[in-house]
Amino acid sequence: MPTDSQLLHGVFPAMVTPFAEDGSIDHEALADEARRLEKADVDGLVPAGSTGESATLSHDEHVEVVETVTDAVDVPVIAGSGSNNTEEALSLSRRCADAGADALLLISPYYNKPEPEGMEAHYRRIADQIDLPQVVYNVPSRTGRSIDVDTAVSLASHENIRGYKAAGGDLSAISELVERTDEEAFAVLSGDDPLTLPVMSVGGVGAISVVANVAPLRVAEIVRAALENDFAAARRAHHELGPLTRALFAETNPIPVKEALHYTEGVSPQVRPPLSRLSREHRRDLESLLSELELGVRR
Repeated sequence: MPTDSQLLHGVFPAMVTPFAEDGSIDHEALADEARRLEKADVDGLVPAGSTGESATLSHDEHVEVVETVTDAVDVPVIAGSGSNNTEEALSLSRRCADAGADALLLISPYYNKPEPEGMEAHYRRIADQIDLPQVVYNVPSRTGRSIDVDTAVSLASHENIRGYKAAGGDLSAISELVERTDEEAFAVLSGDDPLTLPVMSVGGVGAISVVANVAPLRVAEIVRAALENDFAAARRAHHELGPLTRALFAETNPIPVKEALHYTEGVSPQVRPPLSRLSREHRRDLESLLSELELGVRR
């Protein structure tokens, strides 16, 4: 297990949650996926986040997903445990900690659209109560509200708030956040695959990645080259992966990545309503691309 200062550095696949035909969680497939990714030398795993369809998991299912992954692997597990209800997020975070999570990923409160004071109080309430490293997750396209830089900088002073997942698309804000937290033990991670290289170029230290489910070694090429300041190699890997990255976001995440894993690993493409399966047009394009990239498409 890495030290606290290195825990949030590297490549962290944002895992899907496989479902059986009846809509229940396929825990055997989930454990198999966790072990496969661990063998690909990722730095940790992120179950029960947006890619894991946490919005349609009951709290019991959510915790069971985390338990399955922590039992299956020895790499760090960063469990999604956020909510738009502060006390609900606190309860779920406690349960994920008890399930063996090494760190927590906390999406900002969605729909409520709190002001900065409420946003900061939400995160501090959880960090005061749960003694695990916690990652603040900014994804305004899903939540309706961005975490402003001043709030994120203030949160970085808390001993348990150790990272920030950047999925807001504002490189200027991300750069400012890195600059202003430079003396803190605080990791800024890309949470938006198309922007992993740009985020790392301004000081990010890794990625919580959807694409790493399908091509973990190729995402690792980008991240590890950038961490070694070999940006020529990182740029080559970034452009080589560009077509797959675009294909995996052609429709709402995790619809395309589940389809890709169906082709490459035999994982069910089933998603929970109100999501629907990838359209036929995009399905054909994705299958063709995976074949071209020689990613082990199953026939």
